[in-house]
Amino acid sequence: MAFGKLWVLALRDLERNRRRSLLALLAVGLGLALLILLNGFVAGIIDGSLQNTIRLRTSHVQVRAESYPDVKVSLQWKDLLSDLDTLLARVKAIPEIKAAAPVLWAGAVLSTKNDSMGLQIFGIDVDSDVNAPIREAMVAGAYLSADDRSGILLGKRLAESMGIAVDQSVSVTLVDADGNPQEALFTVRGLFSTGIVSYDDSAVLMPLAKAQSFTHTDGHASAVLIFLDDKENADAVAAQLKAPGLSVQTWEELNRLFLQLMQTAMGFYVILDVIVMLIVAVIIANTLLMSVFERFREIGILAALGMKARQIMQMFLYESILLGLAGSVVGMVLGALAVWYLSTSGLYMGEDVASVGGSAYALSATVYARFVPSQFVTLSLWTVAITVLTSLYPAWFAARQEPVEALRAL
Repeated sequence: MAFGKLWVLALRDLERNRRRSLLALLAVGLGLALLILLNGFVAGIIDGSLQNTIRLRTSHVQVRAESYPDVKVSLQWKDLLSDLDTLLARVKAIPEIKAAAPVLWAGAVLSTKNDSMGLQIFGIDVDSDVNAPIREAMVAGAYLSADDRSGILLGKRLAESMGIAVDQSVSVTLVDADGNPQEALFTVRGLFSTGIVSYDDSAVLMPLAKAQSFTHTDGHASAVLIFLDDKENADAVAAQLKAPGLSVQTWEELNRLFLQLMQTAMGFYVILDVIVMLIVAVIIANTLLMSVFERFREIGILAALGMKARQIMQMFLYESILLGLAGSVVGMVLGALAVWYLSTSGLYMGEDVASVGGSAYALSATVYARFVPSQFVTLSLWTVAITVLTSLYPAWFAARQEPVEALRAL
C-alpha cells in the first residue's frame, strides 16, 4: 500500500471517532500548555530575581578591596577602597561601561520611640545613574540631594512597619571604622518602594559624603558598582580593571550561590515535566489501545486483503503522530498565550511570599513569566516524541493479530 494512503487511513480513523480523538488531542495540548506555562513562569522568577539583585545590590561588575569579606559588611580601613578618583577615572575610560559609582555599606540600628530594627546603610552617589532605580521607585517625600547632611531614604514597607512618616526624625546607631559607637538623628526625606521586599525592608540610603562622615571613613568606599550596556561584556571589563590590591568580580561570581541553587532547583522541574508527559503518554496509549480493540474486525479484514503487519503498525503510528502534532500546535498556542498574559500582567504573589527568601533572593511581590522560545520548542518536540513512543505498543499489538482471530472478534 502506498505511503500516502496510510496517512489517509490514519486521518480517517481519527475522524471516525471524533470525540475520542478530540479528547486525546486536548490531553496532549493541555499537557504541553501546562509545561510551557510552568517553565515560562519559573524562568521569569529566576530571571527576575537575578535582575533585581544585579540592579539593587551587586551590579554587573563590582570592584572592592582584595581583603573585603564576601559574607559580611566591613568598615575596617584595610577593607575599603581609597583613591576613588583615580579608580573612577579608569572605570569611566572603558567604553562598555554605562554607569559607575562608589557605595559605602555599613550595618546599623534604626530606632524610634517605640521600635528598633537592624538594617544596612547604603551611602550612595545620589546623582549617579547607578541609583536611578531608587529615584524611579520614590512613592512619598523627596529624593536626596548630594549636600544633604541629615536626610535619609527608607523603604515604604519598613517605614509602615515601624510607624515612620516622611519628615520624621529617627535615630541611627552604628560602630564606626575606629570601632567606636556612633549615634545621630536623621530626618526621613522620602520613601521608596522597589517591589523587592528584602531590599525595601532592610535598606537605609543616605548621601555618600554623609555616610563617610558618619562612619569616619572619609574618602573611602566599600565598592564601586559598575553597570554595562551588555552584561555579556562583564568578563572583558573585569579583566581590564584587575590590579594589585583590588578584587574585581562579575555578576556571575557575585551571584554564584544563587545560580547554583537555581540550577539544582531546575532538576526538580524537569522531574515535574516528565510526570506531566507520562500522564499524557498514558492517555495516548489508552486512546490507541481502545481504537485497536474497537477495530479488531477491520484489522482482520485489512490483513486478509493483503495489508502487511508492518503497514498496520505504521498506520497506528501515523495516527499518534497526527495526534502529537495537532496537540503540540494547540499546546504551543495555549501555552504562549498564558505566558504572554503573565509576562505583561504578572502574578501577584504577596509581600509575605516575596520575603521568604530573605536577602538571598530578590523576589518581587508580583512575578512575571518570561518567553524562552528554545525551551518551548524543545518541550513540543519531546511531547511529539513521547506520543509516538507511547503508540509503539498499541501499534505492535494491532500488527500481531492473526486475520482469522481478528475476524472472529465481532
